[in-house]
Amino acid sequence: MQEPAHKPLTPRAPRRHTLSVCIICKNEADRIEPCLASVAGWADELIVFDSGSTDGTVEIVRRYTDQLTLTDWPGYGPQRQRSLEAARGDYVFTIDADERVTPELRAQVDVELSKPQVPCAVYRMPWAPVVMGKALAHGGRYGSPQARLFRREGARFPDKQVHETLIFPPGPVGRLSGKLIHHSYRDYRHMVDKHMHYAWLLAEDKYARGKRTSIVAPPLRFAWEFVLQYFLRGLVLDGGRGFLLAVVLSQYAFHKYAALYSMQLTARDEHTP
Repeated sequence: MQEPAHKPLTPRAPRRHTLSVCIICKNEADRIEPCLASVAGWADELIVFDSGSTDGTVEIVRRYTDQLTLTDWPGYGPQRQRSLEAARGDYVFTIDADERVTPELRAQVDVELSKPQVPCAVYRMPWAPVVMGKALAHGGRYGSPQARLFRREGARFPDKQVHETLIFPPGPVGRLSGKLIHHSYRDYRHMVDKHMHYAWLLAEDKYARGKRTSIVAPPLRFAWEFVLQYFLRGLVLDGGRGFLLAVVLSQYAFHKYAALYSMQLTARDEHTP
């Protein structure tokens, strides 16, 4: 593992409190530069953990920061925890290679970190998903505010392979209105492949924790997820893009439980004479 270089950390004007930005990535050469550009010169330190890129990602990152760690891939939760442990800022902002911090969001973060005492331990912000070249007005599950800015002391990430939700440090939770732009999918194939991959990882996690399901669960989960995303969370208002995303999210729910059920069948058959 290549250890990152460290420089003295001094808060940038007008902030009174230091800010670390943490990114984990692999093979993101086609989209990481706008992400880096959106935080370079703003963060007091920019920390990147790369898990084996072969497409030029590392060379791009080195143009923006010397705090680059080349490492293995232990899963999303452990990798985010590694990047958090490398941070020295009073507050941490986590961002992915497919995201960009808007000028409005940067300005709002600066206001909060310029106060003598930062009023909140965690800040949520709107996630603005871009699907097939256009921002969604509602976004379904991706329209939920994201907790990306938080006090470093007391925060941690769980040991989970995927959906590694931050474990909050103690203190109040605030909300910012500036948006975090999210270019989650390169194209429709990437959308489907990404959800299939996550579905399998989640099924493995559920199975390891002793969770079990039945054959009726996958179709029921599909139906409920479509109603939830398309109607209740507003993807019906996002036209054809919203419909496709609702279907893919429903497939995602189906595959999670179908994969879990398949693991039960395999284990049963292996123990059947």
